[in-house]
Amino acid sequence: MRYAIIGSSAAGISAVEAIRSKDKKSDITVISDEKKPLYSRCLISYLLAGTIDKDKIWIRPDDFFKKNKAEAILGVRAEKIDLKNREVYLKNKEKVKFNKLLIATGSSPKIDDVPGNDKKGVFPLRTLAHAVQIQAALDKVKSVAVLGGGLIGLRAAYALRSRGKDVSIFVRSPQILSQIIDEESAGIMQRHIEKKGIKIFTGRYAREIKGKLSVEGLALDNGSDVDCQLVVVGKGVSPNIEIAKEAGLETNWGIVVDSSLRAGSKDVFAAGDVVEGHDIALEENTINAIWPVACEQGRIAGLNMSGEDQVYDGTLAMNSIEFFGLSVISIGITKPKKAIYKEIVKKDLSNNKYKKIVLRDDVIVGAIFVNAIENIGVIGALIKNKVNVKDIKDIALENYFDYGRIIKIIKDSKDGFREKEFRETILTL
Repeated sequence: MRYAIIGSSAAGISAVEAIRSKDKKSDITVISDEKKPLYSRCLISYLLAGTIDKDKIWIRPDDFFKKNKAEAILGVRAEKIDLKNREVYLKNKEKVKFNKLLIATGSSPKIDDVPGNDKKGVFPLRTLAHAVQIQAALDKVKSVAVLGGGLIGLRAAYALRSRGKDVSIFVRSPQILSQIIDEESAGIMQRHIEKKGIKIFTGRYAREIKGKLSVEGLALDNGSDVDCQLVVVGKGVSPNIEIAKEAGLETNWGIVVDSSLRAGSKDVFAAGDVVEGHDIALEENTINAIWPVACEQGRIAGLNMSGEDQVYDGTLAMNSIEFFGLSVISIGITKPKKAIYKEIVKKDLSNNKYKKIVLRDDVIVGAIFVNAIENIGVIGALIKNKVNVKDIKDIALENYFDYGRIIKIIKDSKDGFREKEFRETILTL
C-alpha cells in the first residue's frame, strides 16, 4: 500500500498517526509547501505577541516523520492529481504514486483587491512564516492598521498591541466577529478591547493602501486618511480546493465528502479546512475551518484509508477566544434568521456577562457565552447529542445549571440516553 497525504498541518499529522496505528509497514508520503510544518496555527498570534517563545509553538518533534516512517517532501507544492494513474504531480517536476490519497490542503488567507496590497509592509497572518516576517518589520513600525474584524484580525491586533504598537481595526461590517457571535456580545467584546487601547472602526474599509514602495497609510472609504507603517489583512480564509476541482472531484465551497470522508472516490479522502461536510447544528453541508475539526477528520480519514470503517458524524462550529482577560465561546448557530429558531438570553452587562442559547424544536443548536463560560461544555454536549431540553431550557442559563443537576432530567425524558457517551462528548469540547 502507498499512502499519499497532501498537507502537513492538523489533519495531515493526525492522518499519519492514525494510519500508523493500523498499518506499521506501508509507505507514507507527506507533501507540504511549508518547509517547517508541525506547528500549531492557533498559537501564531501568541508568538507574535511575545507571550510564548518559538519553541512552544511546535506540536510534534522534528523527528515526527522519521519516527512514523513517513517520507516528508517539504517546501514543495503539489500542483496536480492524476486520479487515473494515481499520481500527484509536484512543482519540482517529481511525481508521487499512491493507492490511497488524503487531500488536506487547508486554506489560504483572503486578500482584498485593494490598490496597494502589494506594497512592502502588507501581511496576512496565517503561517509561522507570516508571524516571523511581521516580527522582523516591527522595529520600524509605530502604527498598524488591521483590515478585518474576524478572529484573524482581532488576534493580530491583540498581538501587535501587546508589542506596544498603535493599532486600529477597520471592519466593513457593522460589528466585529460577525461570523461567530451576535451584535450584543460583539458590542461587549468591542468595548472591552477599546479600553485596552485598540481603536475599532466598524462600517469602514480601506479604499487604498498608500505609499511608494512601502506602506505609509490608508485611504478610507469615507475620504479620510490614516497613518500607518504596517497593514495586516485579516479577512478570513478560503479553502484550497483548486487541486481537487481540477482533478474532477466534487467541490462547492469546499471538497464535498461523505460520512467516511471519501471525496467521490473510494481511495481518495479529504480532511481539514478544505472539507465541506455535514454540520450537526445546521443539518446541511458547510465548512467549519477550526483546529479540533481538522484533527478529528484527519484521524478518521487515516483510519479509513488503512481499512477501518469509521463514520464521521459531522462538524460543529466552535470558537473559543480570549482578549485581555475576557473570554468568549460560541458553538453552532449563533445568529438565526428564521422563525423556527428561539433565543433565550441572560445578561449582566455591568460585569460584561452574556449568555445565549438558540433552540430549534426544543433542541439547543447554538450558544454564545461571554465572561461566564463554566457550563459551556454541558451545553456543547447537549447540542452535539441533539438532546431535547424542553424540561430544562428555562434553567439552561442559570449558574446552577451543571452536569449533576441536569443528568436525571435528561435520563427521565430521553429514551436510550447514554450517560457515558454524553460525558465523553463534554470532555472533547
